[in-house]
Amino acid sequence: MEERNLAEHLSQMSTLWSVLGRAHGEDRDEILSAQEQLLERYGNAIRRYLRAALGNPEAVDEVFQEFAHIFVRGGFRGADPNRGRFRDYLKTTLYHLIVAHAKKQQRQPIALPSNGPEPAVEPLSVADSDREFLENWRKELLARAWSALETVERDTGRPFHTVLRFRAYNPDLSSEALATQLGRQLGQNLTAPGVRQTLHRARLKFAGLLVDEVAHSLDQPTESALVDELIALDLLEYCKPVLPASQS
Repeated sequence: MEERNLAEHLSQMSTLWSVLGRAHGEDRDEILSAQEQLLERYGNAIRRYLRAALGNPEAVDEVFQEFAHIFVRGGFRGADPNRGRFRDYLKTTLYHLIVAHAKKQQRQPIALPSNGPEPAVEPLSVADSDREFLENWRKELLARAWSALETVERDTGRPFHTVLRFRAYNPDLSSEALATQLGRQLGQNLTAPGVRQTLHRARLKFAGLLVDEVAHSLDQPTESALVDELIALDLLEYCKPVLPASQS
């Protein structure tokens, strides 16, 4: 994606909100397809957040299944992009499910030693929950962009994922050292200028893939809305290579 084509690219994107609309439409096959697409795309982000909030794998599975049940029964039908970002709506729904789960656990009797202390139940902090959800949402977007870059490498044979990952893990290596070590890893004779060029192209591709992941969750993915979301998620630096100079 070239810088000058960003606005046009964003205007042609199918967003999460359009998929959400299909998930609550009339056509049964389209509903099931859209629901599957949404759960597949955001299921990992949801589980990341639940693991951080609950810890217990059984509790994570229980709350996730409850969320999925609410979703497929049409619980998100009233979601309105004019009322805020989808990730905020999603986080609020999950937060209420976590609180309900915690209250349910408190009501269940548990066996305690006669001389043991009463179990302390820490109330969930909304502020901490917000931060935790935002961080896990960010991690999932990055993970999806890395995965997409790996797919590009597999489909094209261009080692964008390998080279960019290696640089991420070895930020202080010189271009010459990168060429030597990557050449050994890839079984190729690489030069320092060639590695620098591949790194540049890999960063451009990764930035474009990450932009797509972020823009997909916006109601109207304009350049300004995209930049605002990138700033909120602390992802702007990753995406500067494909943003217009006025936005980055």
